[in-house]
Amino acid sequence: MTISKLKALQGLDHDLQQSLLNQIRDLWTHSSTALEGNTLTLGETKFVIEEGLTVSGKPLKHHQEVMGHARAIALIYHSLEAPITAAHLFDLHRAIQSEIVTDIYKPYGAWKREPNGTYAVTDDGRQTFIEYAAPEEVPALMTEWLAELNRLAAEPLSETTAIDAYAKLHLGFVHVHPFWDGNGRLARLLSNIPVLRSGYLPVVIELHDRKNYIDLLARYELAIGPVTAETGVWPAEAQEAPFLAFCQRSYQVTRILIEQAKYQQAKRHRKHNSGDVR
Repeated sequence: MTISKLKALQGLDHDLQQSLLNQIRDLWTHSSTALEGNTLTLGETKFVIEEGLTVSGKPLKHHQEVMGHARAIALIYHSLEAPITAAHLFDLHRAIQSEIVTDIYKPYGAWKREPNGTYAVTDDGRQTFIEYAAPEEVPALMTEWLAELNRLAAEPLSETTAIDAYAKLHLGFVHVHPFWDGNGRLARLLSNIPVLRSGYLPVVIELHDRKNYIDLLARYELAIGPVTAETGVWPAEAQEAPFLAFCQRSYQVTRILIEQAKYQQAKRHRKHNSGDVR
């Protein structure tokens, strides 16, 4: 599977193909980093990626996050020909990390070595702690996760099924939380591999959906509890439905970009067929 075989690119002139890929890259990068607190706007993200320059007044770390995410997208595209391994995940982790921390408990391109979790507020207003998978459980859980990723990526999926695959993989990855940092960005990158392998452009979670996105993940993780090698990565399929529906709705932003590119191509065809080639 190569990028040129993506269904959304078929029938588009080369420049429109590249423009669409750049739009997706910029939106994917902006949205995913902004969900984690990056302050660069979509326009600034495009400028930083294309020009390699900084934006006055914005933190250097935020520029590094954007450049790292763009590099990770390129790695994702280059990995579509073969099964994904733990080594691919480690390469992606190194790509998105904006700084190298000299700390054995914060490994760079390796599984986490300390427990991690986050606080959430339940629907009835209670503060509670979400415990992610324990470090000693991560290798077995991620072996299962990678096996499911590669199984889904090997199948020709419909658009709807591909988005559901994205949602399932996303839920599993963030619930394990295998790295000390960067798990959200990696989940949003890696879970798109079956989508891309089936010929579709990626699912993008937009910034304006951030609260709903975080709340849905928290509800799922609280309902499931910590996962172990014994429970497996996905112990309760019924609990996945709300997030699957959310991802299906989120795909509309990708569809709009595709429709805009096709509209531009249609305008060219009409102009050419009318004989106005000025």
